[in-house]
Amino acid sequence: MGEAGTSAVARAVTDAIFAVTGKRLRKLPIDAAALKRPTLPSSDHLSGRIITMSKLEMLTPQNSAIALIDYQPAMYQGVQSHDRLVTFNNVQVLAKAAKLFGIPSVISTIAKDSFSGPFMPEVTALFPEHEVIDRTAMNAWLDANFHKTVQALGRKKIVMAGLWTEACVMFPTLDMLNEGFEIYIAADACGDVSLEAHNRAMDRAVQAGAVPITSLQYVFELQQDWARSETYEGVMDILRTHTPYGIQVRFSKWALGEHASEAGPAAHR
Repeated sequence: MGEAGTSAVARAVTDAIFAVTGKRLRKLPIDAAALKRPTLPSSDHLSGRIITMSKLEMLTPQNSAIALIDYQPAMYQGVQSHDRLVTFNNVQVLAKAAKLFGIPSVISTIAKDSFSGPFMPEVTALFPEHEVIDRTAMNAWLDANFHKTVQALGRKKIVMAGLWTEACVMFPTLDMLNEGFEIYIAADACGDVSLEAHNRAMDRAVQAGAVPITSLQYVFELQQDWARSETYEGVMDILRTHTPYGIQVRFSKWALGEHASEAGPAAHR
């Protein structure tokens, strides 16, 4: 719309207001120079863009850490959102990837001795040197030992999984997002009392700024290239043991020989 058209619209609006109120709008002076000045984005807008750009970065062994929360017998008993064996396998995918790629890891339980039982040994056996942080707070971020341990890792990208999604995952997620962490929730390694409970918790976490991922997505993001021979066999072992794709891996080795590899005939770093 040109200047003449804009003026005509303005006069029409003024006339309509006069017809209703009997009063004319006072014409305000316009600072033409101000209209031509570029508008700088606010600091909030800039910080939001920086966070968004940071989330576009791949997760790597150098920039991420992982927190596994409350994989205990009592908590598994309440899981109805997923087949428990799926959750059971997927948390092992995460733990074995953390071990293989040297990812800083935190393991935590709730009421281990008084109610919920020990953290699943298939995971703790991978990290015999780790203290398992026991808590009474559903929100692990409120536990001083958990809080201190995560801060000491020096990583802002935290992969998180736990039982149950609606409390022991979502609560620390919200608080940690509020303190500037980037939270990546391995949704298929979590579980809850119903599918509705799990889905609504994931919805709320994502709306707050968390990033949903899957367990294998994290593994593949860490590996990136099948020619990375130092971790190739370890990733294959994870796939063989905990995923349906393991059947294909076994078949390829049988049909083509033990040299069969996604890295090609001449594996290189």
